[in-house]
Amino acid sequence: MPPTAFASSDPLPEGGRPRIPRPGRLDRELELPGEKAEKAGAKLGLTNIAALLDHIPRDRRAARTIGDLVEGETATVVVEVLTITSRQVRRRGMKPLVAARVSDETGTMGVTFFNQPWLERRYRPGTRLLLTGKYQGQRGFRVNEHAETGELVSTGEDMATYPTSEGLSSVQIAAMVHEHRAEMRNVLDPLPARIRALERLPDRWAATDAAHFGDQEGGRRRLAFDEFLLLQIALLRRRARRREGARAETLTPPSDLTERWLRDSLPFTPTGDQKIAMTTIDEDVATDRPMQRLLMGEVGSGKTVVALYAMLRAVESGGQAALMAPTETLAEQHFATLQKLMPGELVQAALLTGSTPQSRRTDLLGKLGSGELKILVGTHALIEDAVEFDRLLVAVVDEQHRFGVNQRRKLDRKAPPGRAPHILHMTATPIPRTLALTAYGDLDVTTLHELPAGRKPIDTYVASTDNERARAYERIREELDKGRQAFVVCPLVEESEALQARAATAEFERLRGGELKDYRVVLMHGQMRPREKQEAMKEFAGGGADVLVATTVIEVGIDVPNATVMLVEDSERYGLSQLHQLRGRIGRGKFDSVCLLFGPKESRRLQAMAQHSDGFRLAEIDLELRGEGEMLGVRQSGMQAFKFARLPEDLELLERARRHAREISDSDPELREPEHTLIEDAIMRAYGADALEPIPA
Repeated sequence: MPPTAFASSDPLPEGGRPRIPRPGRLDRELELPGEKAEKAGAKLGLTNIAALLDHIPRDRRAARTIGDLVEGETATVVVEVLTITSRQVRRRGMKPLVAARVSDETGTMGVTFFNQPWLERRYRPGTRLLLTGKYQGQRGFRVNEHAETGELVSTGEDMATYPTSEGLSSVQIAAMVHEHRAEMRNVLDPLPARIRALERLPDRWAATDAAHFGDQEGGRRRLAFDEFLLLQIALLRRRARRREGARAETLTPPSDLTERWLRDSLPFTPTGDQKIAMTTIDEDVATDRPMQRLLMGEVGSGKTVVALYAMLRAVESGGQAALMAPTETLAEQHFATLQKLMPGELVQAALLTGSTPQSRRTDLLGKLGSGELKILVGTHALIEDAVEFDRLLVAVVDEQHRFGVNQRRKLDRKAPPGRAPHILHMTATPIPRTLALTAYGDLDVTTLHELPAGRKPIDTYVASTDNERARAYERIREELDKGRQAFVVCPLVEESEALQARAATAEFERLRGGELKDYRVVLMHGQMRPREKQEAMKEFAGGGADVLVATTVIEVGIDVPNATVMLVEDSERYGLSQLHQLRGRIGRGKFDSVCLLFGPKESRRLQAMAQHSDGFRLAEIDLELRGEGEMLGVRQSGMQAFKFARLPEDLELLERARRHAREISDSDPELREPEHTLIEDAIMRAYGADALEPIPA
């Protein structure tokens, strides 16, 4: 086999001298055309040549010929300037208009540039241009994007379409990439030759070139593989460092307290999935490595039961436990659920939020510090400096992505000096495996699929017509007359609780004076005072009200077995997972239940809700519709969003990268082997040293 160039399958050039990459050249600052372009470049992250080469196109489109243009269409053409002039526009304040005559092999046409008088000097006759704009027949071609092409693309060839920002067009980016194409050879390949051979992957520089100028999808997938591999190694290393860093107290084996709770106090027999989760927790807390486990499951699968088991394990080991939730409403609901699942005489528990009266706060903080209070449920109030545990051994963090890193560090510091608590994360939203490998790749994951016995399927319908609305209220009245209860959820107008509150209030007033005037209707929204929310929820849960009109404050944690109808207004405004959570507030008892979604029947999201009851399947569909960035909102992993990878379509690629990452992490966890040096460097460039440090739960 002939010798090859460095980090490449290319044969040596004539003369036998290998190509030696000079990656430092890629760090040179990118020269952008003007202040607006510089601002756009900063927004897109185009700070140097390396960033430009990594800014790969979304797709490709064919450059048209002048002779093929159809009046009214928007198209891209490659032309040569014949003549170019500027003239003043009569309208006051307008800059001179630049008009050119351009041609290709099929004909000529007039071209108009607005508000750019300098182009007369820049685009001299003979200049080759790549133009995108609208063809207006005899009135010529009105340009939207333009750049000099050199030999960037020929008429009829495909050209790249790049992600853009105002001030920097796709055509301009394409021209810059072409200008710096020779620098592709200075791109280092982080992958060891062994992995490239096993996966039959092209060299990275060749893949980068292909992503811009050739097999775009093939090039993108090679770059996505690198991206997945680097992320997985980083997550696995961070997990290892977290496990080898702080130490937790080893808990004693399960004994009388948990056995008595399971046998005598729990009002039902745990499901098979719950039992498996409890056993897994027992294994985690039996060592001095802090548990870092994510518990996710289907709506109504009983995550709180598992969480309470973990907290009781801390108590029977002589310590304390905490459950931290992101909102007062959710913390209150968790506390109410714990009280139902655990008689008060079994273990002393308390609730601490920002609304807790000072006298009550002083009392429970005293009992917490002495060790008398065993379980504390609350919001961010749990991590205030004044809150001191006697011996915190287990912490449950609900919806952890809604807490900042510093807040989670404060919770860690509530454990005894030199120790960290065992952490159980909970999420109410089923997460597709695709995202679990990326967003939670440094956590152990336990999944609850099985529902408690007796849960009935919920019939779901999409409604949009006046007749269907009338029938919906008739159905609600039928259920109320049977002694059942109903939810009416108002639309998420926008990210503003005040607007939601007004919408909910208006609907509350309308319903109790209209379709539901003969029934007891109460209101609940995020702008209400905590006591008002508690009173509304208590009245509804206790059967004192027939209908609860609410916003998404009822999305999780609400358990009213007598509620059998859920009506959601403007349901297309919600994500699939959120709709599934809302629907999960009904069907919790022994009665048949119905969910009525008002919105367009052609909506794929609403059609999916009507067809599927499996939250994990809905989460996959949600991922397909919205993409991983929008689903997560805040990146769980603390890493940046993907540049090249696309989820869920790249799941198989992710799985392969994950396997290689595990092998590398097992054999060389600190990446000290020579063949892994470039991987270490690439991880640092992509994520920085901070991303590899352990992040607390």
